[in-house]
Amino acid sequence: MGKGRFFIGAVVGAVAGVVAGVLTVPKSGKETRADLHQKAVDLKQNVSDKTEDVLEKSGDLASDMKERVDRSIEGAKKGFTEKE
Repeated sequence: MGKGRFFIGAVVGAVAGVVAGVLTVPKSGKETRADLHQKAVDLKQNVSDKTEDVLEKSGDLASDMKERVDRSIEGAKKGFTEKE
């Protein structure tokens, strides 16, 4: 759970930093809104990319763990039948 909370905290911190940075630059309201919109689009894409990476890695990890468990079960079955 710690990594998930860290990721959420990092995203919230990044959003707050971007908003603070954009709002403190002296620009017209129209330019500021356009900048905020672009930063939101970029952030959404970045989060989407990171989410895909995490899901892919967790799927790989789950597959690897399943293979290990299957091998362990087969080894246990083989050891059990050899002792009989």
